[in-house]
Amino acid sequence: MLFVSGMSTKSGYAVENVRKICDKHMPAQYDLQIIDVNNDKQMAVDYQIVGIPTLIRIAPDPRRIILGDLSDTTKVLKLLDIAE
Repeated sequence: MLFVSGMSTKSGYAVENVRKICDKHMPAQYDLQIIDVNNDKQMAVDYQIVGIPTLIRIAPDPRRIILGDLSDTTKVLKLLDIAE
């Protein structure tokens, strides 16, 4: 799940970056849900979102949370346990 706030610059970069990472490193093996906290405040509350953009990997365990525009691909891959 990627939590964003409208199409702010940082949110737009985060969407673009996570799609590139997933398409390159996990083609057809991921389900990306993008949640705009402006439209779905309850989801933000349920997942205790404190900063935007926030990426949450739900499965496989353990759950991982990354804040920011996801521009550091190496760091994102490491935090998500994805081999380069």
